[in-house]
Amino acid sequence: MNGHLHGHDHATGHSHAPAQFDRAFAIGIGLNTAYVVVEAGYGLKIGSLALVADAGHNLSDVLGLVIAWGATVLARRQPSPRFTYGLRSTSILAALFNAVLLLVAVGAIVVEAVRRLFEPAPVAAGVVMAVAGVGIIINAVTAWMFASGRKGDLNIRGAYLHMAADAGVSLGVVVAALVMMYTGWNWLDPVVSLGISAVIVAGTWGLLRDSTSMALHAVPPGLDLQAVKAQLLALPGVVRVHDLHVWSMSTTETALTAHLQIPTGHPGDRFLNDTANALAHQFGIGHATLQIETDDSGCAQAAAGAL
Repeated sequence: MNGHLHGHDHATGHSHAPAQFDRAFAIGIGLNTAYVVVEAGYGLKIGSLALVADAGHNLSDVLGLVIAWGATVLARRQPSPRFTYGLRSTSILAALFNAVLLLVAVGAIVVEAVRRLFEPAPVAAGVVMAVAGVGIIINAVTAWMFASGRKGDLNIRGAYLHMAADAGVSLGVVVAALVMMYTGWNWLDPVVSLGISAVIVAGTWGLLRDSTSMALHAVPPGLDLQAVKAQLLALPGVVRVHDLHVWSMSTTETALTAHLQIPTGHPGDRFLNDTANALAHQFGIGHATLQIETDDSGCAQAAAGAL
């Protein structure tokens, strides 16, 4: 039997955009928006460029949260005649955007820190400590709300990193302000900012790398393609596997397509369903599409480098 035959397991292997984080997004956006207003207000009132600049950075994080939340909502939309997989890949785009946005925000901090190294400015340490202390609490609480999903969903991980990074920045500001209060070392503020920026970049690099790979339809991190091929080759009657492709449909879902050569004939729907279930259980592949071929005519059409 020729043609494309699909084996899908809709019971296992799926981890659609988690609706349980909707509340976390709403609370996080609300708290951080209020904090941005307060921080910018105090910064303008006391003439602290550092607070105003940090408020701008926090505003970019609010935007990041809005984008990440929007992606989780869009990822739950049903497929349509135009978007036959739905809008699941928006979560990948959101993770990529958040990584780039965070790096841009760090760049702005670095530029300001370098300028202040050469032009140290007096800081109202007491007010800065109080405002930054509130920032620690707000950002830490928001990061905690996303912590449980940071390993299973790259989009949620992006939101978590944003908030955790902000908590770290605020903590550094408090420590620097405390030391400056007793020593008068105004140069300490930009130095601490540069150190925190380096830590943020190190933590963001993995998010940028993984989201870029997903956007380019690379094999998901941690998934062994050769092991997948070996499992398919071990199936009863299969003598050849080619045109094997595995990619991320979203930050939580993985898809596979493959051609299986079975000379003895089509093995039946149960074979396809069992194979799909095994791929979902063993490798977390929730969308498996398999084409059965009884001879090698289809192999001749495969690209020379196809797996």
